[in-house]
Amino acid sequence: MSEQFQRQIYLLSPRQLSPETIAVTFAKTSRSPLTFREIADELTDEKSAEFHEKWVVGYGHASVAEHAVLHIALENISRLATECIESNRLASYTEKSTRYQMWAPGGYHLPREVVGGSREPIYRKCCDRLFQAYHDSLEPVGRLIRKRLPRKEGESDSAWENRTRSKYVDACRFLLPAAALANVGMTINARALEHAIRKMLSHPLAEVREIGQTIKEVAQTEVPTLVKYADQVPYLTATREDLTAYAAKLGLDRSNGSLRLIDYDPEAESRVMAAALYAHGTCSFEQALAHVRLLEEGARLDLAKTILERLDRFDIPVRELEHATYTFEALIDQGAYLELKRHRMMTQTPQRLTAKEGYAVPKLITEAGFETSYREAMNAAVEAYHELAGWNPHVAAYLVPNAFNRRVLMTLNLREVYHLCELRSQPNAHFSMRRLALLMAELVQQVHPMLAAFMRLPEMTNWREIEEEHFTQV
Repeated sequence: MSEQFQRQIYLLSPRQLSPETIAVTFAKTSRSPLTFREIADELTDEKSAEFHEKWVVGYGHASVAEHAVLHIALENISRLATECIESNRLASYTEKSTRYQMWAPGGYHLPREVVGGSREPIYRKCCDRLFQAYHDSLEPVGRLIRKRLPRKEGESDSAWENRTRSKYVDACRFLLPAAALANVGMTINARALEHAIRKMLSHPLAEVREIGQTIKEVAQTEVPTLVKYADQVPYLTATREDLTAYAAKLGLDRSNGSLRLIDYDPEAESRVMAAALYAHGTCSFEQALAHVRLLEEGARLDLAKTILERLDRFDIPVRELEHATYTFEALIDQGAYLELKRHRMMTQTPQRLTAKEGYAVPKLITEAGFETSYREAMNAAVEAYHELAGWNPHVAAYLVPNAFNRRVLMTLNLREVYHLCELRSQPNAHFSMRRLALLMAELVQQVHPMLAAFMRLPEMTNWREIEEEHFTQV
């Protein structure tokens, strides 16, 4: 084979080329016979900007912008603001964890909407009280955990603290309000970032709009063309306002149950099996589905085993599982939701965070003798929330602690069910998420027992035991 046709695989390094130039280099290969290196050598930042202005902005070839990738560091933003930022599916995020770090006193966001007004003292008093209760809880709950997990022989102070910290911080975090500050690292391509900025600039909270504007300015130092037209979207703001007014007429329905399976395809198992056969054969899907429908129980089980039985610990199930979808409504504490929202291979529709759905009480809080102080802090948060909610429910949400329940509608496929349930049911996961994951697995196993039977879940554990062990109240 001539040298011209030898396989070549190499990096276009962002240390040498700007993100916009890399994007143009890849875009031009569709019409240029040159190698990527040769294309890049012909480009300058100015030529790249001109290309994007003409083709991406002018003609709408937005996929080109996906080759321009940015790594954005966001520090001291509220946990409430992270919800909008991390709602963008096509990005990667790492966030300061409430499980492994402790929040410093006063580490909360003061929204522009209340600064200098009569509501600022109400807001500050509530946040200060919640943070004080959080810090007051650390010592008694930590002491209880250290008593239950004594120092091992030869174990250093720091090693012992690291081993026990998440156990008691997991319970104390329920006191932190949504205003608590966090850091987030985000890796995102310019196309997705433009969409994210538009959502942020259209958000009802001033903090989120300001973050969106700053991200836009920071991003333009690397991709000056690709996000410069990201602006507020009137469609988003007007639609949100009208739907909020309409939905208010429906009132408040206090549904029971922390997780309900409200929709699924009864024939999804057959469809998944048929899709798996279709992928490796030459028949039509209708033919494969008709075949599976005629299989006896034993033969169907054998086919399910062929598809899933060989899964090893780190294996990802075949994509055909995505043909089975489920819709759940969850009523979970805000702390659990902040972990659930990271599972972006699903469609999530959360309701606005409020203090109207009750709150959870971790059993460790009770056993450490801190329940009275805990409930007093929760009641104070409810009172402050309602004082602000009549004026601005979006701002009032900052005051809602992680303990309060929130409703979330989510639609996900069986492949994501496997991922979520296997990951979040492990012993090292937070007990709120373990409870949710094991309940989800149980509900799916009830309707699709053959395909759900191969989930790699911890043995001898169920969600009822976790609820009994870890919660005084849910």
